[in-house]
Amino acid sequence: MRLSDAVSAFIDAARLEYGYSAHTIRSYRRDLTEFAAFAGDQGLHELADADLELMRSWLWERQQRGLAPSTIARNVATLKSFGSWLESRSLVPGNPASRLRTPRVPKALPRVLSQEQMDRVLTRVAERASGGDPEQVRDHAVLELLYSSALRVSELTSLELDGFNRRERSVRVVGKGNKERVVPLGVPAAKALERYLADARPQLLARSTPEAPQHHRALFIGNRNAAPLNSGAVYRLVSRELEREPGGGPSGPHTFRHTAATHLLDGGADLRVVQEMLGHASLSSTQVYTHVSMERLAATYRQAHPRA
Repeated sequence: MRLSDAVSAFIDAARLEYGYSAHTIRSYRRDLTEFAAFAGDQGLHELADADLELMRSWLWERQQRGLAPSTIARNVATLKSFGSWLESRSLVPGNPASRLRTPRVPKALPRVLSQEQMDRVLTRVAERASGGDPEQVRDHAVLELLYSSALRVSELTSLELDGFNRRERSVRVVGKGNKERVVPLGVPAAKALERYLADARPQLLARSTPEAPQHHRALFIGNRNAAPLNSGAVYRLVSRELEREPGGGPSGPHTFRHTAATHLLDGGADLRVVQEMLGHASLSSTQVYTHVSMERLAATYRQAHPRA
């Protein structure tokens, strides 16, 4: 079996059988395509050639090019998943990546906005939406929902109309691994969503050409031909708003998720409740926000206490 065919079969299995997110699928495809190209450059095209030595050579070459440890760590994870799948399908006698070592990646605390900063962001967006422009009304609903429910961007863009429960003020979300959960949302987010659904969404639908497919199930739709809102548009929206707020670190939608989780813990929410809300499989993934809260507390102490 050729290595390229095995890669294609693995990507199909990851997408169709295991229900991995679109982001994970893109990472797997990119990493394994580059790995197969590296093998091909050395005249190695068969699956049997993809042994531990070849994998180590590829990772070493990437390290020599100066790729970040986090990128190399992702490459190792991809190879291990690929190797495990190959072994499970009896395509190889054992997982060739099982002995790969993952480089240590320094853990950086996520960027989190203060309550005052988040209030400023949402107030600015609400003021623009007050003019009635359908795109601004939609963007206001998107940002309110991201902060209120701490959704991943992929979860937000895959929301469907019947997933919004007005009476219970909640959304039904399909997260990683196709796991479904119900997440509450606050009054401002619910009101922004209701306004979007009543006024802005019908206007955006009306812009589509007669031959354009109608995506009646998608909760959020884009500006052209009523196609579902994509993650790139949400990234651009969030980045544009966060550029106006001081503070280093990433400026994508995950900043809203980090901020929401941290504010919940600051307000006294139980860690396991926050874990369930975020859709984390492991409590350790949620515990990073307790460190963020402690860092914020320490920073406030150092700034305010006279004998700090």
